[in-house]
Amino acid sequence: MKRGTLLIHNKHETDSSAGAPTGALGIPVYQTSTFDQAAAYDLERAGEFRQMYDYARSGNPTRAALEETIAVLEGGEKGYAFGSGIAAVASVLGMLASGDHIIAAEDIYGGSYRILNTFYKRWGLAHTAVDASDPENILRALKPNTRALFLETPSNPLLKITDLKACLGIAREKGLLSIVDNTFMTPYLQRPIEMGADIVVHSATKFLGGHSDVVSGLAVTRTASLGADLYRIQNGFGAVPGPWDAWLVMRGIKTLKVRLLAQQEGAARIASWLREHPAVEDVYYPGLPGHPGKAVHEGQADGPGAVLSFKARTHELALRFLGKLKYAAVAVSLGGVETIASYPARMSHAAIPPAERARLGLSDSLIRISVGLEDPDDLIADFDNALS
Repeated sequence: MKRGTLLIHNKHETDSSAGAPTGALGIPVYQTSTFDQAAAYDLERAGEFRQMYDYARSGNPTRAALEETIAVLEGGEKGYAFGSGIAAVASVLGMLASGDHIIAAEDIYGGSYRILNTFYKRWGLAHTAVDASDPENILRALKPNTRALFLETPSNPLLKITDLKACLGIAREKGLLSIVDNTFMTPYLQRPIEMGADIVVHSATKFLGGHSDVVSGLAVTRTASLGADLYRIQNGFGAVPGPWDAWLVMRGIKTLKVRLLAQQEGAARIASWLREHPAVEDVYYPGLPGHPGKAVHEGQADGPGAVLSFKARTHELALRFLGKLKYAAVAVSLGGVETIASYPARMSHAAIPPAERARLGLSDSLIRISVGLEDPDDLIADFDNALS
C-alpha cells in the first residue's frame, strides 16, 4: 500500500470500535469520562472487571483509534496520544531515571530544550547538547551513565540534517534509547523507526492536525515492551487529549498527503526566490542545491518538507518584515493550512539564553516560515513587499 492510501486505510476508516460496526465513515467521539463496568463484571473470577475501558484518562475508544493509526503510519508497535507535543516529549523523557545522562541535538525545539534544562535537570537528568549533523560528536559526548539519544531532523529552526542511520546505529551499538522528533516531516515523508529509532514523537498540533485548531502530541514505540513502559507514564501523568481533540487529529491525517505536497511545492519556490533577494542573507531549506545536508536528507526522507528559515540582512529589517505581512500570520506554531511566519528568538526558542542562541546561529534576524496552502505567487508578492 502506498503512503497516501495508508493515511486513509489504516484499520480506522470506518466505525468498528463499539463491537457492532455501523458503517459510519468516521470514528465516533466518545465524549465520556468513565465507563459502566457492570456488564463486564465477572463474579466467577473473583469479581474481576473485564471491561476494556474504565476511566478516560487510562483509555478512550476515540483516542485509541488515533493511537493505533499513528502506530501503523510510523511502522511501530504501539502509539500513544498526549495533550500536546511537549507533553509527549516530557512523558518519553520520563522513562529515564535520576542520574541518567541524555545526548540531545543542540538545536532541538525550544520547548524540548526548556524541559531538559529546567524540569528534568532539577530531578537529576543530565544532558549534553551536540551538533548531531556530525555523528562523531555523539561518540565524543558519551558518558558511563548515558542512557538515551534525542534527535530532531530537520532541526528547528535552522533545518540542519542529522544522518539518522548513522546516529541511530551508534545508539543501538551503545545500548541507548533512541528518540526522534518527526514533527517537521511526518510519517508521510520520513519514518525513523524504519531506520532504527526506538521512539518517535510528534507535535500533532502541526502538520498532522494541519488546521491550527487542535493541540495534541503523539509518540510511537518500536516494541510492545517499550510501549508498556510508556503507557504507565501516560496513565500516571495523565497528560492526555480529550476525545474531540483526538478526532480532529484523525481528520487532519486523512488530508495530510494533499496538504503537505502542495505546501512543500510552495516552500521550494519561496526558498529559491528568497535566496536571490537582496534583503536576505541566508536561506535554510534542505531542498535547495548547496544545502550541506541535502544528500543525507534525500537518502532518508521523501521530500524537503514545508518549513524554511531565512536571515534578513538586519534585525530591524526582520522586524519590519513581520510587521508588514498581509497573507502570512505572525504566530507561534507551524503546519497549518495558512502560512505562518515565526520569530524564533522571541517565540519558539525564547527560553534559550541569548548567548547560547548566538552560538547556535539563532540570530535576531532569523525568521521561520511554515508555508501554507495560499498560492505561492501571492506569498512571494507579499514577502517582496514586506522586505522592500
